[in-house]
Amino acid sequence: MTRPSRRLFRHDRRLGLRLVAGADEAGRGCLAGPLVAAAVCLELEALPPAARRALADLDDSKRLAADVRQRLAHVILRVSRQVVVLSASSATIDRDGLHRTNLRLLREAIAALDPEPDACLIDGFRLGPAARAHRAISGGDRTSACIAAASVVAKVTRDRYMCRAAHAAHPGYGFDRHVGYSTPAHRRAIETLGLTPLHRRSFNSAAFAAYAEALAEDPFAPPEDPPALPAAGAPSAAATVPSP
Repeated sequence: MTRPSRRLFRHDRRLGLRLVAGADEAGRGCLAGPLVAAAVCLELEALPPAARRALADLDDSKRLAADVRQRLAHVILRVSRQVVVLSASSATIDRDGLHRTNLRLLREAIAALDPEPDACLIDGFRLGPAARAHRAISGGDRTSACIAAASVVAKVTRDRYMCRAAHAAHPGYGFDRHVGYSTPAHRRAIETLGLTPLHRRSFNSAAFAAYAEALAEDPFAPPEDPPALPAAGAPSAAATVPSP
């Protein structure tokens, strides 16, 4: 069976360009936690055989097991010309809207790449006329190696934050297991413990139904009876990468 990575790299090499960057995000569908965007720039023809072998399992991050994503993230950071990671907090998402925040992060991520790549490939979205020249690719994380690499870095960075910092600040919510997605365990924790500063209160989610009236009056106000846990300190537009 041919590995997906062969098809992904073949797509990017067919562009016939030296420096190709891909950008993707993680956490769009979560009830809690930051949105994280990553841009990864590869010099495709300069990748040594050992690097290509190490990236043999590269694929859309959602298709990969957590341990495979972790291993690939280390390789991507080692072999890439440049990696940029940006995040936006739940408060920023509530203030500006999810889609607008997502476009801004992707726009800023590719703008931060220096030197400018010969091509910037974005998973799914046109970023508007103010963005650096780019190409939107539907299903890009299953089409382009550079976008898949960005999806892995964004996912590993976000999961690491949720499993470590978010879980340590709010241990009753199971952030180390569901990383903020709407699972039955997460919804039960919200019903029992209430909302945290990490929850995206602007989301029209059934999980927030018990707080609908209060949120309608002021979506940015803290819950009336928050759990007695330390503040999470969610990141906002910080350039970070997972440490090897």
